[in-house]
Amino acid sequence: MRKDIHPSYGPVVFRDRAANHAFLTRSTMTSEKTIEWEDGHTYPVVDVEISNVSHPFYTGTARVLDTAGRVERFERRYGRSGERG
Repeated sequence: MRKDIHPSYGPVVFRDRAANHAFLTRSTMTSEKTIEWEDGHTYPVVDVEISNVSHPFYTGTARVLDTAGRVERFERRYGRSGERG
């Protein structure tokens, strides 16, 4: 592997501002802001808009569109495409 071409890979805290949740992981992202973590060490912190704690898909609050009802309504309104004479 060539030296000095890859970004540094180290511990970073990602903080979800919407859910007030943070987690420590490793990443190549950097930040000027820092935070003192539960282990007493200081790490760079990256603020994110959404994470698995606040995303509707993971929280179970996602709305499912009724696509079958829309297709049936379209077929009733305009007829099936295979019924041409």
